[in-house]
Amino acid sequence: MALQISAIFNICKGSYRCSQNYLRCFSSKQPRITTHHTIKPRDQDQRWKDVDMERVADEVDVCIVGGGPAGGHTLSGACIEPKALDELFPDWKERGAPLNTPVTKDKFSIFSKNRAFPIPILPGMPVYNHGNYVVRLGNVVKWLGEQAEELGVEIYPGTAASEVLYHEDGSVKGIATSDVGIAKDGSPKDNFERGMELHAKITIFAEGCHGQLAKTLYNNEDMNLREKCEPQTYGIGFKEVWEIDPALHHAGQVEHSIGWPLERCTYGGTFLYHLGPDDGENLIAVGMVVGLDYTNPYLSPFREFQRFKHHPSIRKYFENGQRISYGARALNEGGYQCVPKLSFPGGCLVGCSPGFMNVAKIKGTHNAMKSGLLAAEAVFDTIVKSEDNSSTIGLYPESYDEAVRNSWLWKDLKKVRNSRPSFHTSLGMYGGVAYTGLFSMLLGGREPWTLHHKGADYASLKPAKECTPIEYPKPDGQISFDLLSSVALTGTNHDHDQPPHLTLRDDDVPVNNNLAIYDGPEARFCPAGVYEYVDNEDGDGRHLVINAQNCIHCKTCDIKDPSQNINWVCPQGGEGPAYSGM
Repeated sequence: MALQISAIFNICKGSYRCSQNYLRCFSSKQPRITTHHTIKPRDQDQRWKDVDMERVADEVDVCIVGGGPAGGHTLSGACIEPKALDELFPDWKERGAPLNTPVTKDKFSIFSKNRAFPIPILPGMPVYNHGNYVVRLGNVVKWLGEQAEELGVEIYPGTAASEVLYHEDGSVKGIATSDVGIAKDGSPKDNFERGMELHAKITIFAEGCHGQLAKTLYNNEDMNLREKCEPQTYGIGFKEVWEIDPALHHAGQVEHSIGWPLERCTYGGTFLYHLGPDDGENLIAVGMVVGLDYTNPYLSPFREFQRFKHHPSIRKYFENGQRISYGARALNEGGYQCVPKLSFPGGCLVGCSPGFMNVAKIKGTHNAMKSGLLAAEAVFDTIVKSEDNSSTIGLYPESYDEAVRNSWLWKDLKKVRNSRPSFHTSLGMYGGVAYTGLFSMLLGGREPWTLHHKGADYASLKPAKECTPIEYPKPDGQISFDLLSSVALTGTNHDHDQPPHLTLRDDDVPVNNNLAIYDGPEARFCPAGVYEYVDNEDGDGRHLVINAQNCIHCKTCDIKDPSQNINWVCPQGGEGPAYSGM
């Protein structure tokens, strides 16, 4: 049986202490920021009265929203475990898959400010990488796309899926792509063009971490997908690619660290991977992940990453090197406890969207790919058996949930289920490392108890008055850099004359809540300088400016905003960062 499958790549290429002067920054009426139709309905706007809003529709058997091995993103370290790839393409080497650099050496250290304390890595430990490969994930994604096209999958890169469509019975009908030709003030331009609809028997959502459409599915009270799981917890990951001195380059060497510059109770760690010659001469990928459940609103994950590169044990790599690319992306860290119900009438969730990352291994691609394999089998079986056996219009691949829980993917997650929440003790990082190492070695993760996460990340921030501002060193332009020069390396691009896709449910909340209570954390947790508090023209207080053109689609703002007032939606299709081989 041949299925018609379409894949939509929903991805794109000095401190003002307001808490000390609350009345001055408080305003009952802030400048209007949000003009997007998801907040300002068009049916209440006279400018749209005579505009034709009919959409062209097409029908397919299966529609996949997202792309890449993990679904919806091409930015990762990446050190890949090839287990799922072996199942998908046993002959991947003969097919020319760009996994050319096997891991040759593992290093793991705990950093103090001036020293590195090496920790032995033994077989069976989560960070043991024998048999894995150092890759540039963007190249792997490109190769996988070629394999899909050879099998007859229609791929629409640069097309943003912006809306979930439903049948009358509540089952998923498909998706709609985003409209184009809308002015910044929310009015239609002369070249306005309505998005199209893709109707499918089953829609597979593979948007990556915190996808826009998956959010709406989770909020669908009839589906209750998150009814029996804990709130997801996240991290923000940074990555740079550097060309370094050949004498310091060792293809296949993998280095990880925890500790400095992060304080004891802030979850996070770093990686430094030596890429092979097939990925470029003398290249390394360096990065940091910071857990988004941090509590101090003055913490800047980006500046922590820049500070990390100055550590005495690694700064040698950068002193005579050249930074050639930069990127950032949120990632799901909740694991076993936070995986939602995966299937529903008309669709299912795969990849990094529901959260299959093994946080102790610092890997998710292998599990994300395995979820795709299991979903494909369940979807195919459901469609084949659907003629007389469907109670809903959108077909329900419910065998997928059971298949995941009976697979090695689920065992992989269950084994490390307590690693992330173990960092929530008073011992912080040290307790988490000891717990993970001890139970990985002695029990293999078979402990009879399950620890719990402490709740949603956005609720973890403390008021600014309870915290100490963090003084970060000025970037030197050689090893550490500022935000804007970093964003310039992402190739991000958005038409300036469109409604900002960083929407606010209430334009008054940023100043009246986020600035007044938390001293404007948006300006620090965003890795692209999108959010900026500036002085009012009359000198009385401040207001928020959203530089939407800078957005690199990391989703951190949507996750960490303490008021949950920011709602990230898709810009026009094809816009965003242009990560080339990251």
